Amino acid sequence: MSRPEPTPAPPLPGGADAPLIACPVCDFLQRQADPPIDGRVSCARCGELLMTNRRGAFERTLAAAIAGLILMVAAVTFPFLEMSIAGLSSTASVIEVALAFQGGLVTALSVATLLLIVIIPVLRAAALTYVLLPLIRGRPPAPRAERAFRLARELKPWAMAEVFVVGVAVALVKIAGMATISLGPAFWALTAIVVLVVCEGSGLSEWTVWRAIERARAVHPEAPRI
Repeated sequence: MSRPEPTPAPPLPGGADAPLIACPVCDFLQRQADPPIDGRVSCARCGELLMTNRRGAFERTLAAAIAGLILMVAAVTFPFLEMSIAGLSSTASVIEVALAFQGGLVTALSVATLLLIVIIPVLRAAALTYVLLPLIRGRPPAPRAERAFRLARELKPWAMAEVFVVGVAVALVKIAGMATISLGPAFWALTAIVVLVVCEGSGLSEWTVWRAIERARAVHPEAPRI
């Protein structure tokens, strides 16, 4: 016996000319409606969160991105950890830790580690700053703002500073009995970056950014796109 087709839910409020938006979970097409300040809009069929409009979201995200850039400079400049064994001690920076696998067949692993924990997070934070700063200041969107924000979205799953911090913590627990380990400022800088990324992801709606760029283009049609 075949299962009955689910009854489609009614579309979201909005005029007949309102653009359509697809739910990322159930693919249900519905009319786009602007949520109120500190409000949200969910899918009319499955209830998935589609849009939010949190007060001050742009400012918080921009502050987190700029703080992340500053902390990353500290992370690659200051010592990451210090190890002491039998009276001998040595320090290592994040770059030195990332390049620890350099040489032979594992060189690719060293390059990938450097990309995932340093370069990609920096590129993503720089892209967010590039897009959000003109919008917050009421200026025309930056050239290629859409491409920059799309790049920031695509890089988000590949910014893995948190995985690196957890992996280092697990490794330090295993070798704690063989040597004395001291965590340097760079370790805590990376930990702070992880916290900032979590706060940034929970406070910003991608839909809000796209809408802000679209509206800024309408107000400043002379702004260059490329």
